[in-house]
Amino acid sequence: MTEKEILLKVDGLVKHFPIYKSGFFRKQIGAVRAVDGVSFDIHRGETLGLVGESGCGKSTTGRNILQLQTPTAGHVYFEGADLVTMKHETLRRMRRKMQMIFQDPYASLNPRMTIGQIIGEPLLVHGITDKRGAEKEVENLLSVVGLNPSYANRYPHEFSGGQRQRVGVARALALKPSLIICDEPISALDVSIQAQVVNLLEDLQKQFNLTYLFIAHDLSMVKHISSRVAVMYLGVLVELAPRDELYNNPLHPYTQALLSAVPIPDPTVEEKRQRKILQGDVPSPANPPSGCRFRTRCPLAIDICAQQKPETREVTPGHFVACHLVK
Repeated sequence: MTEKEILLKVDGLVKHFPIYKSGFFRKQIGAVRAVDGVSFDIHRGETLGLVGESGCGKSTTGRNILQLQTPTAGHVYFEGADLVTMKHETLRRMRRKMQMIFQDPYASLNPRMTIGQIIGEPLLVHGITDKRGAEKEVENLLSVVGLNPSYANRYPHEFSGGQRQRVGVARALALKPSLIICDEPISALDVSIQAQVVNLLEDLQKQFNLTYLFIAHDLSMVKHISSRVAVMYLGVLVELAPRDELYNNPLHPYTQALLSAVPIPDPTVEEKRQRKILQGDVPSPANPPSGCRFRTRCPLAIDICAQQKPETREVTPGHFVACHLVK
């Protein structure tokens, strides 16, 4: 079996947002450690699911990969090239191969522009085609995502949430990218519409050989769409494994607690199942706990958890976990 090509490699990604003291001199007094040393890779054609509680740094990771925000430290290699050290014009050309579907379909579309202008703008900005060619490509893209090409002259407020998200998908596809970062693309949609959008993303992946980083809260949906799953907690990765391996054999206490919260559609099994309920709140990323960041909520924590940061180890082939208790 040949080894799959690595399309994206994230190495020690760090993003700290400075905290300044109010006053004339604005002295920095701390930092919010939104992302703190995240490393993973994504193979061409696969979907990596990224899950975790709100505020754990999932969306910040996605934005820093695309250089929408400048990382504090670390490297992001796309097709072997380091995006962090890349010059502006080279990065601009590289962005044609990397696109993003945003979380809020109501805020991510310009209300002053028609759908045709929104989808066609990337084609004109990057000089792919002229205005007439862009109009034809917009009609084609609308058909691909299941919308009537005649909608091109309408404005965003004339569409439902699910239709707007399809427009966002069409815009991301316009430049024929290799990688699409899906930043919770279904969280603002109704359940029935969520299934439609996820099925659309799966169909497009097969049709265009796309690679996804799928950021989400919904563990059931992540299991459905992902090839591998990474779990984040307070700015760090705690576990990374193939989908079935992670869901059938979670090793980190945090992953176990997350999966125990997923309802099982069998009343008999659900009634007998014992939930693992976490105590307390997520600590502030401006002042994270020493050692293991999950130790303040972990029912299994021991002394070494407070003293030493756990290293990420490969326990079984492809299954990585950062926990002192996992041997």
